[in-house]
Amino acid sequence: MATTITLPNYINGEWCASNATEFLDVINPATTEVLAKVPLSTASEVNQATEVAVAAFVTWRRTPPTERVQYLFKLKNLLEENFEDLACTITQECGKTLAESKGEMRRAIENVEVACGIPMMMQGTNLEDIARGIDEMMIRQPLGVCAVIGPFNFPGMIPFWFMPYAIACGNTYIVKPSEKVPLTMQKIFQLLDEIGLPKGVINLVNGAKQAVDAILDHPQIRAISFVGSTPVAKYIYSRAAANGKRVQCQGGAKNPIIVLPDADMEMTRRIAADSAFGCAGQRCLAASIAITVGEARQSFTEAIAETAKKRVVGNGLEQGVEMGPVISIQSKERIEGLIQKGADSGATLIVDGRQPNILGYEKGYFVRPTILQNVDPAS
Repeated sequence: MATTITLPNYINGEWCASNATEFLDVINPATTEVLAKVPLSTASEVNQATEVAVAAFVTWRRTPPTERVQYLFKLKNLLEENFEDLACTITQECGKTLAESKGEMRRAIENVEVACGIPMMMQGTNLEDIARGIDEMMIRQPLGVCAVIGPFNFPGMIPFWFMPYAIACGNTYIVKPSEKVPLTMQKIFQLLDEIGLPKGVINLVNGAKQAVDAILDHPQIRAISFVGSTPVAKYIYSRAAANGKRVQCQGGAKNPIIVLPDADMEMTRRIAADSAFGCAGQRCLAASIAITVGEARQSFTEAIAETAKKRVVGNGLEQGVEMGPVISIQSKERIEGLIQKGADSGATLIVDGRQPNILGYEKGYFVRPTILQNVDPAS
């Protein structure tokens, strides 16, 4: 029987075992196989990562941006070389289809490419005689130590919305991936380890709420980025802002689509289905409500219901699968509970995605596409 690996942290340019006393299983949501164990790192480990990042900042901020981006050019090439493996890892731990995982990694690489243009993008401006006897000069300077608290639904892409830009601009960085999907970032940090960044510039700390709170409270972490649920976004924003940090938080969303009578119903059906059911609906851009106008009610309802019934659900690594599992048994139960709540409040359950039978993956966390009509907005 193979031994389940326990994931290390990456601090000051070295892989190091966590001193955590609590660990969580990293589970493949399609198979329920345990892929690894992730440590719930302590505040002391966040402090350690911050200390080395503070020390590295002194030299890193004085490194010319033209030199800083050379590391990103190397990273871009390594991401391309390991593209397939990284996409497979996302699918294994997150559940989305391989095509979706490849799309995610492509967006991550594109962000690295854009960040390579920092020597031009971070240039300042100056204007002589903006008023009598006054000249104006604007320069952009790094803040110091910054951090990202990543979500489970895009473990490869979302940290790259922030991290490459931060380090290209001269900041040092801490990544705290979601404890549900830490494997993708482990592999990315193996590539980061290869590009030769100075020690302490980039650090990885695994963990859950204790690690998050340590990031929010540490006085030398200057800025924090977060993407995830709205309740957590509010918590992170309020606590970090109260500690004087710059914070950007992107929470959840509800996305209605309006279908007019003259809509191309074939195109509308396809686009609406891809939006609603892509990534198993686990993304803030997923369409969750369709508002039909006039004659579109019957034609769109019939079209989207037929599409929902035919959506191929299964293990995202298998060819032809169009929708994978949700992330956890808790998510599956919550979604099924919401479906029941809608039905109990008087909605018509046109397509019921609960209790699917996915041959060979009976234990997986699957919910098929579901369509409810006449939902009470107050329910």
